[in-house]
Amino acid sequence: MRFIDLLEDLAFSSQSMNVISGSSQSSIEQLRKIGDSIVFGVVYPHVLGWKYQKKKKSVKIKTLERTTYPSFRTAIDQIKFYGEISRYLKIPLIRKASEIVLDGLSLLISLEGTDVLNDPSDAYILKDLGVRCLGLTWNYDTKFAASCMSRKDYGLTGAVEELNEICNEIGLIVDLAHSSKNTIIEACKISKKPVVCSHGNSMKIMKHVRNLDDISIEAIRDTGGVIGITAIPATLSADPKISDLKAHAEYIGNKFGWDHVAIGTDFLGLVDEKTPKGFDNINKIRDLAVLLESQADNVLWKNSFRVLKSVII
Repeated sequence: MRFIDLLEDLAFSSQSMNVISGSSQSSIEQLRKIGDSIVFGVVYPHVLGWKYQKKKKSVKIKTLERTTYPSFRTAIDQIKFYGEISRYLKIPLIRKASEIVLDGLSLLISLEGTDVLNDPSDAYILKDLGVRCLGLTWNYDTKFAASCMSRKDYGLTGAVEELNEICNEIGLIVDLAHSSKNTIIEACKISKKPVVCSHGNSMKIMKHVRNLDDISIEAIRDTGGVIGITAIPATLSADPKISDLKAHAEYIGNKFGWDHVAIGTDFLGLVDEKTPKGFDNINKIRDLAVLLESQADNVLWKNSFRVLKSVII
């Protein structure tokens, strides 16, 4: 079968598990068994740390909790990881649409968040390093855009207009996963190319801060972009299972057009090995294809491939 996954956390997870031949959620070995597949391998440029935080405004006592901090060095190390497995495992890294060879597994490097960028011109450096997809935010507000976790949704800053223009010019896909509503709407208005939400579901089906409301979905659709239905359990339902992925896909497809539905599992990034029932590893993508029936090839391949070919130059 043919399959494009808009986000898998191979690099960061390689620090704590076997992502080459492991059996947890996804691995290079498992992906190679699927057929012709393209995986957006994410660069998650954060290191673990600690911070005193208040859980509620009414509680004055702060507790020491785990948190993460952005690190440019970490971003470089994870980009190197993809370069290493490309060279030694003979896996093509996608740099130009014209060079895509449909013969097994290929990888496309995607940076999750602009936290480590100093200014818009850093996008040129990212391209030179092999990055072909750029997420405007993770769960932190940045100097470019507000995240879905923002206490004040300020949308885009002036700097992101230049960043978006550069991305359109040099062929970087703009990813709006984790972005706030205003960020999504404003980014879609200024983009001249299709954008993606690599991993997010419908707010109408499941109320969750990471999911998209109808206005946000419509904005992404109007660019010609796609929304990657994700396996993050909390974004699916109170009792997450494989059929919930179908439910979110059907809602977006039937209301906004099936040309704008894709898949972004977030495998290897799911916390504590939790996965939806019936969708515990990447091999179950075949079961999802059965559930999607006539729309399977559009969701799992054609829609994302169309965006990739129209943006990557």
